[in-house]
Amino acid sequence: MTLDQLRVFVAVAERGHVTRAARDLGISQSAASAAILALESRYRTKLFDRVGRGIQPTETGRLFLREARAVLDRAGMARSVLQDLAGHGTGSVAIAASQTIATYWLPRRLAAFHAANPGVRLNAVIRNTREVESAVVEGEVNIGLVEGPTQHPALIRQQIDQDSLVLVIASDRPPPPVDTAGRLDLRAITWVIREAGSGTRRGLEDLAFREGLTLDDLNVFLELPSNEAVREAIEAGAGATIISRHVVASAIAAGKLTEIPVALPQREYALLRHRDRHATPGQKALVTYLTGGTDPT
Repeated sequence: MTLDQLRVFVAVAERGHVTRAARDLGISQSAASAAILALESRYRTKLFDRVGRGIQPTETGRLFLREARAVLDRAGMARSVLQDLAGHGTGSVAIAASQTIATYWLPRRLAAFHAANPGVRLNAVIRNTREVESAVVEGEVNIGLVEGPTQHPALIRQQIDQDSLVLVIASDRPPPPVDTAGRLDLRAITWVIREAGSGTRRGLEDLAFREGLTLDDLNVFLELPSNEAVREAIEAGAGATIISRHVVASAIAAGKLTEIPVALPQREYALLRHRDRHATPGQKALVTYLTGGTDPT
């Protein structure tokens, strides 16, 4: 088992698609597929199942995903420490971001920051909101970026942007049922949702709460570990979901998905830092850039 194989496995699991993972890693699709096959063959286990036009981790794959991420995180931190000790560059920043932010909001901003601060090394990993909060609290990363609520008293939380949630179904499916009052009948809808701890899942939890329900009252057909996997499942007709408009805008525009009108509040994108840990100049520079030049401390 190599770090490169782990990087491919994590990328495929997070994106739910081999081709997209290979493109983002800068390798060929055949190389990505070979890395997954090598892991499955070496350990005689199946790591992925096909879902619609994408692939999703099996139960074994989901359990392995957390461990693979931890290994890659520690390898990245070790590399940063060694580079600092060798006197290279001007510092490093470890970032954990929830999926919507990491995929649709953060990349361009990190690219722009790097262009202005080439000596600061950036290491970003993708987690759900709960995992990002824990990583900042435990000191595994310097900065967290989330779209869900957080509560730990050791964290400084600062809003950096807003996001809109939408309810979508496949365009070739009938509209969701409504109750006698003309409101969506949440219990009669088949739902596809993100895993526990994700900010996206919280959108459906909040909508259900407004109706006096919990997720246990709903017909949850499928739980998936990435936004892209949820979108693929919905496009394949698996049911309905509540998800960031960023994730489904192109599919709506292409006529693959239909947005169902429902009142959903905007959610905030927030930057998290530990209030008691020292920030290096590079970390402070990134915080200032991402928050538009403001710093509550």
